[in-house]
Formats: sequence, C-alpha cells, structure tokens
Amino acid sequence: MSFSPLQPNPDWVRRDVLKGLSLGAGATLLAPLIQQAVALAEGKSDGVQRRVVFVVQSNGLRPSFITPSGHEWKESREGGTTGGELVELSLRDRALPAALEPLTPLKDRITLLQGLSGRIAYSDHSANHGALGCYSARGVHGQTIDSALAAALPAVFPHVLLGLGANGSEAINYAHSALAANKPLPTICSPSLAFRSLFGSVDGGGKAEFDRQTNLLDFLADDVKRSAAALPASERGKLESYAEAFESLYARQREIADLQGIIRRHAPDLGEKRTTTTSSLVLEAQFEIATAALIAGLTNVVTLTSGSGHQRFGQYPELGAADLHNLGHGGSIAGKTNEESFIVIHQIHTRLIAEMAQKLSNIPEGNGSMLDNTLIVFMSDSGDGHHPRLYSWPIVLIGDLGGRLKRGGRYLEFPAYGQNKHATIGSLYATLLQAAGQSCDKFGHDDIKLSDIRQGEPLQDLLA
Repeated sequence: MSFSPLQPNPDWVRRDVLKGLSLGAGATLLAPLIQQAVALAEGKSDGVQRRVVFVVQSNGLRPSFITPSGHEWKESREGGTTGGELVELSLRDRALPAALEPLTPLKDRITLLQGLSGRIAYSDHSANHGALGCYSARGVHGQTIDSALAAALPAVFPHVLLGLGANGSEAINYAHSALAANKPLPTICSPSLAFRSLFGSVDGGGKAEFDRQTNLLDFLADDVKRSAAALPASERGKLESYAEAFESLYARQREIADLQGIIRRHAPDLGEKRTTTTSSLVLEAQFEIATAALIAGLTNVVTLTSGSGHQRFGQYPELGAADLHNLGHGGSIAGKTNEESFIVIHQIHTRLIAEMAQKLSNIPEGNGSMLDNTLIVFMSDSGDGHHPRLYSWPIVLIGDLGGRLKRGGRYLEFPAYGQNKHATIGSLYATLLQAAGQSCDKFGHDDIKLSDIRQGEPLQDLLA
C-alpha cells in the first residue's frame, strides 16, 4: 500500500494498533520503542532503529570541494575521473576541503565518493527527481531512493520532507522526491507548517482540539460500520474500507496524544525562525525540526532540500546573494571570489549537518548513540556543477547505518566513466537499500552509453 509523507503509514498504524490492543491505548505509538527495548534486552542488534537523512543542495558540488588534502583531483576532459581502478585513501592524516570543514569532528565517520556517474539524469541545471531516482531529469519516472528507504524503515511518519524553496516564503514544492512514476512527493518549505504537521499536538489548545477530532472520528467510524451492516455484501466492502480509514485516523490521533510528553520534550523552540522568510533561518529551522522528529521517534527517513529544482536555486539576500543562479555564472558574494562564495553557501549546509550529527550523538541508543545508527547523505541535485556534466557526482556519506556500511574515514574515487569497473549513482542507491535490509539487485535506469557495464548493482566496496 502506498502512503504520503507527513501522514501516518496506515499499514504501520493498523498493525501496531492490533498488537497493542491488550496493552492499552498508549501502546500503539510506543510499540516500536517497546519492541526495540525488548530486542536490545535480548541482545538482538536488529532491535535498533536505523535512519537515513538526505541533504540535497542546489547549484552543484564541485569534485574539488570534496577532495581531501594531499590528493589531486585529476579530471578527464568530460569532467569525470581518469583512472581505471578504484582509488581508496584514508582521511586520518588528511584535512577536509574548506566546503566540508565544519564536518571535521566527524571525519572518522565520513566516506567521500567521487567518480559515480549520473549521466542518465543529465540536464542543463537540476536533475530534478532524477537526482534521487537515477533516471531522466525530464519527468517523474519512478520511486526515488529516499521514498524507497522510507518504505524499508517504517515509522509513524514514513518520510519527512522539509526544505528551503526558491526563496524563504515558498510553502511547498514537488521538486526532488517521488513515491512512484508520476507521483511526486511534497516538500514542506515553511517551518511553521512543518512544525504544526509534526509537533502540532503541543501547541496551545491542542488537547481540546484533539478531543473534538477524536470524538468526531470515533462517531464517524461507528456510523460507517452501522451503515455497512445494512448493505448487501457487494456494496459492503466500500464502506468497510472507509471505516478502516477512519480507524487509522483515529489511531493516529490517539497515538499523538499518548506521545505528547515525548513530543513536548523534543519539540524545537524555534522562536522567530518558525515564521521567518530569511533563507538561512528557514534552513536552520528545518534542520532543527528534522532533528527533533528523528529524536522523538516520529520518523526514520528525512529529506532536507535547499533550492527547488529546475532553474530555481534559492537566494540568500541576507548574505548579499539575491539569486544563487548568478554564482553559477561566475558571480560572487560580498567581494569574495566565486569559489569562496560557493564555499560560504556549502558551509551553511555542512555546519547544520554537523549540528544535527552532534545532537544525535548525544542521544544514547543500544550500545552507542543515535548517530551510530544513522546515515546522512550530502549531495547536490545538479551533481558536479551549476551546469553539470555528471560523469562524476560528488557525494558525502556520514555514518554507517549501524554497521551495515563499512566504517568511514575514507575517500573513494571510482574508475572513470566507461571503464569496466565504473559505477553509477544507481549502484549507491541499491547499496543503501541493501544496507537498510531491503534486498535490491538493481536501482534506477541504465545509461545506454554504458551498455557493456552492469549498472545499478550494490557496491561491495561500501557494504560491510
């Protein structure tokens, strides 16, 4: 059954409602936490929740911006790597490049990926849904990797999608994620709307509103059941489906009420950031909301986007960048060079990633912390540049998903485009699904110019 983000997964809710009937109303939302605690007490490592966060920034991430010190990025004429074999380097005695400098405390968890191509998603600017789907940038041709992982790592809110749109006042866009072909998913770009969707039950008046809603849903479900009983069997199924829908909504209302204490503890105090239209503050608020949702156990998969696909890149007027599109054509911010200006924008994002990681590392989980069981993926929706070539799509991984991926502290440069051992971003996405416990032999569409290469298969160089 398909589901929408920022709505409860009906299958998940219903399953745990049934399991929790004998334990009382509070058992439904707490069921996954209880199950995890029991599993850990029994020494089962699979009792730990695993989670994935995608941070997708606009305007490109140059290969040189993820190349560590002491290594030269040798670019082919097309823009990809030049070698025929995998290059693997330790980051232990190497400095991260300036764009990633805020991530330095996480260096032993980081894996830098160069050389994975994404030519199938080639476009003049953003690869749009193709960036996370590994397919053509022109249209929505299938499920994106973040949505697939949400199905593999279920939670009450299967998939939380938050972002900064073309400007700080955009409320929602549909630029990067998809549930299936022709089914793009909405990204909430308003911190106020995102907060209400995830933490609305802690707002003033929430108790009275909850009581009104649950009483109505309870009445509607009973009314539908009574009506169904009077219908012939051929028509009864339709109303029974409606009854199930009302029961799922009721269950979600009950769950949110039961979790109010947990939600209240972890709901971020956004202050003015909740209603701001200042881009950097919007982005900061969205990261805080996403982190709180993870810590509160509301979701296991988050997608944070910055920019809104196509030829809309975002703007930071507070930094002197009225339109980031100009940076892609040699522009600059406040007297800085073009490269320095890009680094400023990248560091806004990597600093927020570092703060998220620190908060997760402060939360005990199993024999370690929440961060130990989390993977953060940082990339750009336009790959290697403002006008991308996508022979190499720079990607930064932080974490190992609870030991499912090989430990970080590595730089991996995959063989050049067209070489026998070359790999695409589809292979990375298949790897992530495999690590999340979902069997995946192949992900994404093939690049027809790589017909002699097996594409989209999991990367053994990453799997533990």
